[in-house]
Amino acid sequence: METDENIEFLRELAQTKMPFGKYAGRYLVDLPEAYVLWFKAKGFPKGKLGLQLESLLEIKLNGLEGLVRKIR
Repeated sequence: METDENIEFLRELAQTKMPFGKYAGRYLVDLPEAYVLWFKAKGFPKGKLGLQLESLLEIKLNGLEGLVRKIR
Protein backbone atom coordinates (compact mmCIF):
# COMPACT_ATOMS: atom_id res chain seq x y z
CA MET A 1 0.00 0.00 0.00
CA GLU A 2 1.27 3.45 -0.88
CA THR A 3 2.06 5.86 1.88
CA ASP A 4 2.32 9.63 1.71
CA GLU A 5 6.04 9.26 2.41
CA ASN A 6 6.53 6.93 -0.59
CA ILE A 7 4.53 9.20 -2.86
CA GLU A 8 6.56 12.22 -1.78
CA PHE A 9 9.82 10.30 -2.33
CA LEU A 10 8.77 9.42 -5.89
CA ARG A 11 7.65 12.99 -6.54
CA GLU A 12 11.03 14.32 -5.42
CA LEU A 13 12.85 11.65 -7.41
CA ALA A 14 10.91 12.63 -10.53
CA GLN A 15 11.81 16.31 -10.10
CA THR A 16 15.45 16.03 -8.99
CA LYS A 17 18.24 16.89 -11.40
CA MET A 18 21.76 15.51 -11.28
CA PRO A 19 23.81 18.12 -9.39
CA PHE A 20 27.26 17.27 -10.79
CA GLY A 21 29.26 15.33 -13.33
CA LYS A 22 28.80 14.48 -16.97
CA TYR A 23 25.00 14.61 -16.74
CA ALA A 24 24.66 17.65 -14.45
CA GLY A 25 21.28 19.32 -14.93
CA ARG A 26 19.53 16.21 -16.26
CA TYR A 27 16.58 14.73 -14.42
CA LEU A 28 17.72 11.64 -12.54
CA VAL A 29 15.13 9.48 -14.29
CA ASP A 30 16.67 10.49 -17.63
CA LEU A 31 20.17 9.34 -16.69
CA PRO A 32 21.45 6.44 -18.80
CA GLU A 33 21.16 3.09 -17.04
CA ALA A 34 24.88 2.46 -17.62
CA TYR A 35 25.70 5.64 -15.65
CA VAL A 36 23.55 4.54 -12.72
CA LEU A 37 25.16 1.09 -12.85
CA TRP A 38 28.56 2.80 -12.75
CA PHE A 39 27.53 4.50 -9.51
CA LYS A 40 26.48 1.13 -8.12
CA ALA A 41 29.91 -0.32 -8.93
CA LYS A 42 31.80 2.68 -7.51
CA GLY A 43 29.46 3.27 -4.59
CA PHE A 44 26.43 5.52 -4.49
CA PRO A 45 26.98 8.98 -2.98
CA LYS A 46 26.09 9.40 0.68
CA GLY A 47 22.79 10.91 1.71
CA LYS A 48 19.61 11.62 -0.17
CA LEU A 49 21.13 11.61 -3.67
CA GLY A 50 22.62 8.17 -3.09
CA LEU A 51 19.28 6.82 -1.92
CA GLN A 52 17.58 8.36 -4.94
CA LEU A 53 20.13 6.85 -7.36
CA GLU A 54 19.87 3.45 -5.70
CA SER A 55 16.08 3.57 -5.98
CA LEU A 56 16.35 4.79 -9.56
CA LEU A 57 18.43 1.76 -10.45
CA GLU A 58 15.67 -0.57 -9.25
CA ILE A 59 13.12 1.49 -11.17
CA LYS A 60 15.20 1.30 -14.37
CA LEU A 61 15.95 -2.42 -13.99
CA ASN A 62 12.22 -3.06 -13.73
CA GLY A 63 11.30 -0.80 -16.66
CA LEU A 64 9.29 1.65 -14.58
CA GLU A 65 10.85 4.95 -15.67
CA GLY A 66 7.66 5.89 -17.49
CA LEU A 67 5.74 5.96 -14.25
CA VAL A 68 8.26 8.31 -12.67
CA ARG A 69 8.25 10.56 -15.75
CA LYS A 70 4.45 10.85 -15.53
CA ILE A 71 4.79 12.20 -11.99
CA ARG A 72 7.11 14.96 -13.22
